[in-house]
Amino acid sequence: MELSAWLSLALICTLGAMSPGPSLAVVLRHSINGGANSGIAASVAHALGVGSYAALSILGLASLIAKFPMLYTGLLYMGAAYLAYLGYKILTSKPSLTNETQAENNTSNWLTAAKEGFMVAFINPKTAIFFVALFSQFIDPEAMTVYLAFLMCFTVFAIDAMWFIFVSIATSSANEKLNLQARQSLISKVLGTAFLLLAARVLYQTF
Repeated sequence: MELSAWLSLALICTLGAMSPGPSLAVVLRHSINGGANSGIAASVAHALGVGSYAALSILGLASLIAKFPMLYTGLLYMGAAYLAYLGYKILTSKPSLTNETQAENNTSNWLTAAKEGFMVAFINPKTAIFFVALFSQFIDPEAMTVYLAFLMCFTVFAIDAMWFIFVSIATSSANEKLNLQARQSLISKVLGTAFLLLAARVLYQTF
């Protein structure tokens, strides 16, 4: 792959990662509630989810989804259900404002952040179709090699991880300066409502 083509691919991936959505909401939530480490755990796991879809799209998942519309619809419903679950979970969660509580639950926070970061990336089958459309603009399928496949998937993973890690660190820093945790109840309501609205949007678009 030529450098100019790779730079174009990287630019599109960067713009895609920066677009607002449930992924950003998950990273923000864990960065505020659990600190930079929890946010980074969610970020890396999210990048793994996106990178996995990039790899699966090369292996033909998007073609499989196109041949079986019911599979695609089922995955969309699962995604909407998971977003609704996250929204309900956020809205009904109890604030944990003390540093002692956070210190005791650090490992649990990281695991939860990683699980939610991965799942919010992996519940969207549109990602696979997006990558097929994107990759087809830069490489001839007949000329695909293991090296090119790895380069493209790693580019997707690295850019997504770097962007959300930056968001995690910036959010954690803002939390320390502005004491966002003091507004945790309000932020939780906003994020929880956002997830429920995103779930409703998925269902609306499906119908």
